Amino acid sequence: MVKVYGEAPIRLLIVEDNRDISENIAEYLEKYNYVLDFAYDGISAMHLALTNPYDVIVLDIMLPGMDGLSFSKKLRTDAKVETPVLMLTARDTLNDKLKGFEAGADDYLVKPFALQELHARLQALYKRISGKTSNILSVGDLTMNKSTLQVHRAGQRIDLNPACMKLLQRLMEEAPSVVTRDDLETLLWADEPPDGDALRSHLYKLRQAIDRPFESSLIHTVHRIGYRIAEDT
Repeated sequence: MVKVYGEAPIRLLIVEDNRDISENIAEYLEKYNYVLDFAYDGISAMHLALTNPYDVIVLDIMLPGMDGLSFSKKLRTDAKVETPVLMLTARDTLNDKLKGFEAGADDYLVKPFALQELHARLQALYKRISGKTSNILSVGDLTMNKSTLQVHRAGQRIDLNPACMKLLQRLMEEAPSVVTRDDLETLLWADEPPDGDALRSHLYKLRQAIDRPFESSLIHTVHRIGYRIAEDT
């Protein structure tokens, strides 16, 4: 990962099997406010796209493992991910461009291209979606796709029951703020919470799934108030 520090960096996934092209893009974009991840085949790119909250994906069409058109279709249709996709390809016919847009691409750039134009198109895509709410929630290395209800931590898929899924989503939406016990009980049981420690039992199960297998804990108890999720204690 290449990090370029600044205010509100744009998270970018570059999917390109030609490492020279990837390195040229990275070298140019280092001057600007981006956080860059790289994938060199369609399968590893899909894993990254489903487990990280990217702002834009730069996608080559000719890829090993899964081509760019199949990747884009799967991202949109199966995973319900709405991250803008900028396709890169040497194919410049109208039919090729239409296939890209039909597969879910938001923009299309023909190789060879000027890096200044790539940067301008990325900025335009980011501005177009920056006011929209992302489907991906992220706290540290923990992510949740609100459309597919897929949860990953450190790249590992985590399966949760419906109650734990509701609790985790609320905690992540409010992170790093505290969510009160009353709010969490209302979330699960409306105005009729059960007697006893039912909420504590669900939080225990959630912690077993989210925290126990990993080195650091994300879910924290705030004594007599509620719970919060954050990287810090």
